[in-house]
Amino acid sequence: MNKPKLDRKISLLQATAINMTDMVGIGPFVVLSVVAESMNGPWYLYAWIAGALLSVIDANVWSQLGATFPLAGGSYNFLKEGYGPKWGKLMSFLFVWQTMIQAPLVIASAAIGFAQYASFLFPYSNFVSKCISGTVVIAIVFLLYRKIDAIGKISVFLWSGVLFTMVWIISGGLLHGHFMQPILHMNDGLTINHAFAASLGFASVKTVYSYLGYYNVCHLGGEIKHPRKNIPRSMFISIAGIAVLYLLMNISIAGVLPLPVIQQSKFVVSSFIEQIAGNSAAKVATLLILWVAFASVFSATLGYSRIPYAAAADGAFFKVFAKLHPTKHFPYVSLLVLGATAFVFSLLFRLRDVIDAILAMRILIQFIGQSVGLILLVKRKGKQYFAWHMPLYPIPAVLAILIWLYIFISTGTTMMLGGITVTALGTIAYFLKAKSNKEWPFSNRLADGENILKQQTQQHNQ
Repeated sequence: MNKPKLDRKISLLQATAINMTDMVGIGPFVVLSVVAESMNGPWYLYAWIAGALLSVIDANVWSQLGATFPLAGGSYNFLKEGYGPKWGKLMSFLFVWQTMIQAPLVIASAAIGFAQYASFLFPYSNFVSKCISGTVVIAIVFLLYRKIDAIGKISVFLWSGVLFTMVWIISGGLLHGHFMQPILHMNDGLTINHAFAASLGFASVKTVYSYLGYYNVCHLGGEIKHPRKNIPRSMFISIAGIAVLYLLMNISIAGVLPLPVIQQSKFVVSSFIEQIAGNSAAKVATLLILWVAFASVFSATLGYSRIPYAAAADGAFFKVFAKLHPTKHFPYVSLLVLGATAFVFSLLFRLRDVIDAILAMRILIQFIGQSVGLILLVKRKGKQYFAWHMPLYPIPAVLAILIWLYIFISTGTTMMLGGITVTALGTIAYFLKAKSNKEWPFSNRLADGENILKQQTQQHNQ
């Protein structure tokens, strides 16, 4: 009997849909007012532009790595290759270590946001809110428990709801507001100084959160058709499309609602629709926003479930996570464990704290570490080694490192210390594991499967 393997069934359209549904989610609807409050002026639109620019710059790093190593697990493979057979083991382990914490936080954040925004329809207690967020996670796991080609079709269906919602919001501003006014007055009272830079950094933490997910396709690299072309294309198409939608949505809302209302509203998009079309329409809009939030949890959980699987299949994580469903060919153990952890997190945490914690934990290893790893890999292998080449190398990679470092500092001292602590604990855990298994640096013997990733990459690229 043949061992089950991942199927390459996800098309460019489906990959783009998966990315965009992950990117939108509940984020832009719940952080829009936070961003406006943080910037405290019409120039808060610059925070959304900054998020888009960072995404484009960083997508160059993901594209070069993703097209070259189109395997399940994304960053796990990138870090392992970038830092070589010795330090790559530590970096890839740290990535899986932090993923087992931050991935459920990402899933929980969308579920918590779902429950928070649903209270516009009718007020309810905190207990009911937690029940709703937990139910969302359970429903997502149920929908993902199937073959990848069926999931691709579900993703496109959910994506259509995302696009419809955004188009409705934007058209509302075009038809009922003063659409050009926010653009014409976005520099009113603006002074470029340290205070502006500080507020832009803080606000960008929130807008970057709303763009996260443009790389989700890399985690599904082993299931993408024609990955050399489709992985980079899906990322840049997703970022361009979402950036336009976010900016138009913000401009539309700012053309109808005054800035103080935007800053203070917990349901700013629903308030916007209520202003232009009445309470009934606002309730319909709220239902559509909940659709978007649900779609985001679906997409994020899909991508993250492949990371522990990839590490386990490579012998670097618990073997049970390497199991694929015998008939549906997906990593069901990984999906169930992440879903169960996200369910618990959705009952315990608040949305604002979760957003900052997510970024603080991911930046050091996944974003900064990955860019550094790419530079090291180019130095060892040469540019010709890669299936896709970023323009103006190494400028985008260096810029990504500097900007991510700035965002990391902007998360605040508490979150920075939290991210560093998680990394430090992961490092201790790795060395304990290495000593127990007599692996590097406690032995000169490298693991027998050191060349597995290279062989898998060659097979997938043929």
